[in-house]
Amino acid sequence: MRDEQQGTRSGSDLERRYPVALAMYGVLAVLVWFTIGDGSVIAMGRRVEVRWVVEFILAMLVFRTVMAMQADRIRRGGK
Repeated sequence: MRDEQQGTRSGSDLERRYPVALAMYGVLAVLVWFTIGDGSVIAMGRRVEVRWVVEFILAMLVFRTVMAMQADRIRRGGK
């Protein structure tokens, strides 16, 4: 309880939430793919579908989540 008051979470709490977070990112990615239309934008001189831009942003969030989990495991001296 004290960890939550200070803004940090215990390792077991993070371990439990991690798969749920990844699953939610997956659901969100599928929803984005099927709901965003065929619009396109110009990025670095090329036309890119908007859905790919959003998927890239989601992928970066997934990467950040995975790296945060790995950093927490290293700090705790585990796996």
